[in-house]
Amino acid sequence: MRPSGRDISEMRPVSIETGVTRHAEGSCLIRCGDTHVLCTASIDERVPPWMKNSGLGWVTAEYGMLPRSTHTRTNREAKRGQSGRTQEIQRLIGRSLRACVDRPALGERQITIDCDVIQADGGTRCASITGGWVALRLAVDKLLKAGLVTSDPLTDHVVAVSCGVYAGQPILDLDYPEDSEAGVDGNFVLTGDGRLIEVQMSAEGATFSRDELGTLLDLAGQGAEELKAAQSAALG
Repeated sequence: MRPSGRDISEMRPVSIETGVTRHAEGSCLIRCGDTHVLCTASIDERVPPWMKNSGLGWVTAEYGMLPRSTHTRTNREAKRGQSGRTQEIQRLIGRSLRACVDRPALGERQITIDCDVIQADGGTRCASITGGWVALRLAVDKLLKAGLVTSDPLTDHVVAVSCGVYAGQPILDLDYPEDSEAGVDGNFVLTGDGRLIEVQMSAEGATFSRDELGTLLDLAGQGAEELKAAQSAALG
């Protein structure tokens, strides 16, 4: 039995609210159970210096957790310096989103996705990727509407979900009590048509078999379909 009482293949309730900030070109608040992440997309008509005159666009990401997003207060990283975990997660978000971006079609501009965790209960990086794509979609729609790009630079949806082995059972969408006790923990990033972008898997307390990996991949695919549907519903 899972601590939440969910079935092994049951996602937490997912909701995505768009247009939650006034100034960003794209924004949403994604809620995956008790994990809540604010995602914004900001367009800059310049690219990093090393990409100048390349004709290619760029999508990058920044990630952070608010001081009381967890059970105890954590000092802001602006004060104590960015952790290795934060750097790893924001690179993952950027890589994941770029996987479905036609960079020549985007043109020589940069879109920055900011993911700020308001409340954490496991799966913050996955929620950031899923919500980050919605914010990116909204920003790109503004470019298309303004005629600043002539073809859609986004080639597919991007979603992410966690899966793992808890109490000997493969389960979908781990919350914090499960994540902290899981024998195997994984994050799966997928396209809208189910192709894999990235898989992060590790044996936290037990090794896992090929068959178990196959089961986790199947669960991730099921979760990805639900997340894609939530993205589409949010975008209308």
